[in-house]
Amino acid sequence: ILVAIIPPLTLGQAWNPWIYRALVLLVIACPCALVIATPVSIVSGLTALARRGVLVKGGIYLEAVGKLRALAVDKTGTITEGKPRVVGIDNLSDLSEENILARAAAINCHSEHPLAVAIVEAARLRGIVFEPATEYVSVTGQGARATLNGHPHFIGNHRMAHETGVCNSEVEAMLAKIEANGQSLAVLGHAPHGDCKGEILAIIAVADTLRPEVGAALKAIHAAGVRKVVMLSGDNQRTATAIASRAGIDEAIGDLMPEQKVEYIRKLVSEYTHVGMIGDGVNDAPALAIANVGFAMGAIGSDTAIETADIALMKDDLTKVAETVILGRRTLRIIRFNVTFALAIKAVFLILAFLGIAGLWLAILADTGATLLVILNSLRLLSSPAQK
Repeated sequence: ILVAIIPPLTLGQAWNPWIYRALVLLVIACPCALVIATPVSIVSGLTALARRGVLVKGGIYLEAVGKLRALAVDKTGTITEGKPRVVGIDNLSDLSEENILARAAAINCHSEHPLAVAIVEAARLRGIVFEPATEYVSVTGQGARATLNGHPHFIGNHRMAHETGVCNSEVEAMLAKIEANGQSLAVLGHAPHGDCKGEILAIIAVADTLRPEVGAALKAIHAAGVRKVVMLSGDNQRTATAIASRAGIDEAIGDLMPEQKVEYIRKLVSEYTHVGMIGDGVNDAPALAIANVGFAMGAIGSDTAIETADIALMKDDLTKVAETVILGRRTLRIIRFNVTFALAIKAVFLILAFLGIAGLWLAILADTGATLLVILNSLRLLSSPAQK
């Protein structure tokens, strides 16, 4: 700029025109617009999402979300509200319903799983008093075992009942009916030990409500360019299929352990390259880490899930996923345009400089003007309209 305010004749176009042209080339070659093209776009995109209650942990994840082609979602707390409640108890013993709930709550009071919390809450709402079970052991992806009054008990899902060896045709029919209704279940039983063969005491049906925005959110996600949405669940396949059908999800995979969710995410990555995962629980953390972009439900989600994920939805609103994808794609388009525009301007004025047409003032205007235009174009992201 100091050189530019010196009259050209002082430098001596007549004295040495090659020095003057060299200064013109030096100004034109300044990469201001090119260097600032990406960071301003990224910051604008991150700010726009933060205003919508979506916290992205870095620009690399904003760029990654703009490339998503497939999305995996957890069920409880993600597709559903994560507030299940006990809706029925099939008593298969001579115990009272209150006794059944007391035993189930005594085991589940050690757990923070949504189904366990629902059972404990149901017992407390009925005023049932219980003592916590002893020797509690959590069985990942199945349920829990504990000792009550000196006898081993278990409470868990369909798989746990099978592996404990206490299922029969009558119980299978009851479990199938509950699962076909899209309800989760907790099988309470007396575990085999010594000469005791064990038995199922009751089947507790637990229902969760679909999030009201799920249908609209999934349509918006597909419209944003995500080709496939898959629900991954630890629930029985029948339950997962029923829930997915109601929600409008492309595919449901049930009976998954946490490590199996990871393997399925890897399979999706190999097929679609750019894959996202939405989850809220501790069990979802490994899958969130493997996905290209992990979304955590910020309000209901566990600390582990939020820490592992790349993006947090602070209002637990699934419609924000589509907004994030759309804004990520728009950010990528603006970055590409900015880079192309900056390079094109430089190329044009370099040619003009070599031809002796572009002077120093024009070179400065081109460099500064291109930088300002790139910044203004990037700031358009701040005014991106929210999805309706």
